Amino acid sequence: MFASPIETDIAPSGSLLGLLQRGRGDGWLHALAAPRAEAVAALERCVLHDPRQDWQLEHRSLYYARLYAELGAGLDAIEAHLTDPEDALRDDEERTGLALSVLGHLTSYGDRGALRLLRRYAVSGANWRWALDELAVRDDDAGLRALGPRILARFPADAAGEAALAAAVRDSFEPRPWHLWAADLARPGQRARLERALEHGDFDRWQRQLRPTGPQPGWSVASVLAWAREGYEQTPRQWREASAARCLGAVAGPEDRGTLLAAAAEGHPAPRAAALRHLAERGDPDVFPLIEAGAVAADGDVAGAAVTAFARMRGDAALARARRWAERTDDLGACAAVLLARRGGPRDAPLVLAALYRAVRTHGTDARELRPLVEGVGRLAVPRAVPVLRHVYRETSSSHLRGHTAAALAATDGSFPAGFAVECLWDCEEDTREVGARCATTVDSRVVERLRRLATDPAEQAGVQTAVRGRLAGRAGGR
Repeated sequence: MFASPIETDIAPSGSLLGLLQRGRGDGWLHALAAPRAEAVAALERCVLHDPRQDWQLEHRSLYYARLYAELGAGLDAIEAHLTDPEDALRDDEERTGLALSVLGHLTSYGDRGALRLLRRYAVSGANWRWALDELAVRDDDAGLRALGPRILARFPADAAGEAALAAAVRDSFEPRPWHLWAADLARPGQRARLERALEHGDFDRWQRQLRPTGPQPGWSVASVLAWAREGYEQTPRQWREASAARCLGAVAGPEDRGTLLAAAAEGHPAPRAAALRHLAERGDPDVFPLIEAGAVAADGDVAGAAVTAFARMRGDAALARARRWAERTDDLGACAAVLLARRGGPRDAPLVLAALYRAVRTHGTDARELRPLVEGVGRLAVPRAVPVLRHVYRETSSSHLRGHTAAALAATDGSFPAGFAVECLWDCEEDTREVGARCATTVDSRVVERLRRLATDPAEQAGVQTAVRGRLAGRAGGR
């Protein structure tokens, strides 16, 4: 019925490795039932070779850490990965970030070996900033103070070293260690050095605020459009579509409408994109043919800007146009379907469902437009969407998308509470676990036991625990 997913490093969804890579609750349950050596090998493969599409959106570390603890898996493989000579050659966060986050969660669970490994890597590893951030929220003051001299030894006592230190302090995600080291009375030289670095970082931020590089008061529409073009022609290119459109909102008046319509119709890509976005955000009635023409332009930047401009439109006119465009098979059609999914009514359900099927057939279960379409059929409670939603739930490699799919299934699939909702309680995403906690049938004995464990797990998120405690209280009250 559906297209196969695009070839990736993700194993098939029915295999133990594939389930763990996706972060599915079923993977957790299968790992506990599988031979221990096989489960540990699959788990280590996931942690050492991050399977996520987008590590900023998707979560795996707590899921894997809990499984490490449940399986009693050792840390030898993680240690070998962190101390491999390749670490000195690759300082990218993707290689070691997931492993370090897993160690952080294991530290929270009282694993002293994980704590020691984090401390050692913070001193000697290439991705030491990540390790330090993990320690900043988990290690005690004494442990962090002991790391200070060795971390500062990374920065030579010369001008370049001091500048690098100031930048590291200024850009740190978790500032606690730096402030502890700056207040360490036992190390006056370290205190003085870090006080200078902290002061330098504050001065840098102040200087940046005094050197604005964008449009200035008194600029005209022509000046803003020229500024957008100037950025486009720089090396490297600066795409100023959004900021230029905001500036146009401040300087453009009714008398400038003709100039903006002309700029949006043809010409250089950067001014054209900025004018399209400005007109679309204000719902100009003449912008629709300009968007339609721009969406099929030969220039990819113009085509993308036209679709983006339409995506930002609101109002009945935009909805009416979306109904006309939703059956198109290009990016503008996909954007129109997304707009209906987010803001349409029951009459738009067939168009949204058709777009969802088309996206899965054409682009697979990781298509970028799937999330709003999945949310849309859930919001509109479209029962006919259940087969494709189940397919997306099983096959997508994006745990973020799977969570939205679970919520849509909760609204459309009568069998969800006794089916996918149960495995959601073990999912890697907190929002998905919350859906499971609210929906999973307590007739299944595994559900009650899992709810009780989540209620007492100090690492669990507040939203999940609130839902869990509500279900347990309701069960105790006979509801």
